[in-house]
Amino acid sequence: MMDMSSPRPDPELASMPKVLLHDHLDGSLRISTLIELCRRRGLALPTRDPGALKQWFEGNAMAGSLERYLQGFALTVAAMADVQALERVAFEAAEDARAQGCVLAEFRMAPLLLQPHGVAPDDALAAMLAGLERSELACGLIVCGMRHEAPERVAQAADLALRHRVSPQRAVGVVGFDLAGPERGWPATRHAKALARLREAGLPLTLHAGEADEGQRVLEAVALGAQRIGHGVRLADLLNTDEGPQALQTLQAARVHLEICPTSNVQTGAAVSIADHPIRSLWDAGVSLSFQTDNQLVSCTTLNREGQALMDEAGFQWADLLAMQEQALQASFLPAPITQAASNKLQAWAEVQGLR
Repeated sequence: MMDMSSPRPDPELASMPKVLLHDHLDGSLRISTLIELCRRRGLALPTRDPGALKQWFEGNAMAGSLERYLQGFALTVAAMADVQALERVAFEAAEDARAQGCVLAEFRMAPLLLQPHGVAPDDALAAMLAGLERSELACGLIVCGMRHEAPERVAQAADLALRHRVSPQRAVGVVGFDLAGPERGWPATRHAKALARLREAGLPLTLHAGEADEGQRVLEAVALGAQRIGHGVRLADLLNTDEGPQALQTLQAARVHLEICPTSNVQTGAAVSIADHPIRSLWDAGVSLSFQTDNQLVSCTTLNREGQALMDEAGFQWADLLAMQEQALQASFLPAPITQAASNKLQAWAEVQGLR
């Protein structure tokens, strides 16, 4: 069972300019917002007491069961299922990231999940983008397709992403596409046609892989055109095998970046602990990666907490965390002027801290 009572992050870590690349909107609502939205929609909650509800999410997170971990999403998706709520949740997520010291953020969501609740996918996506645009933080949105659904449904999500992609006329828009959902038994190759179409259209791909299935799934995602990998921790299993050098060369040649979510990985069983997390061996092997949140409400975490845990429990140093931010900026799907401005802030901070 994971200890959720780690100390508050170092103030210097809180001040560090950070890059958020992997955060699911439906897993990162504020507790107070979730309670209010459920009340408005007449949805039942385990409890309406904020402290007790936080403990409920913590209990699910620490249960060591992916099924328990996922229970909260049925609640949050139902609570978000109108355009006003979606805009609010997106805006608050961006503001929360800004308060944590983020200089840019890419959030993600599967808009088709809202369709059974009566929200048209285009309306859902437009509302989330409107919320992000209200924030002062530089943001983008990644559309998720659910890998266990029929290829036709994922193709529909791909069409949606292309209709709302960022452009000179749309400053805040869709910046990438993801495949999320259950991994084992649902290979990304089922959706190769849709992924190829997105790649040909120039929309970047970040695919969940190597979290609940073997490291080969990471290489499979790279072969499908993924520029980033969500989680990818099982890739570490290949490093000490005969396949390790070739796997590492494949990632480095394709300049692939891993979005690693340490706390979430422990909670879902993808890693034993933060101290023994595969992020250590992947980093030491020279894999491009960064620490991410995955789901701030469902995992009961923040980006600052993730960085602090890596320093406290996994032996990472300030220079490592700084390098991870630099690599995350290089991997960001946001336009170059935005990433360059963020890089300037990061380098200025590093100079003040004596890290440059």
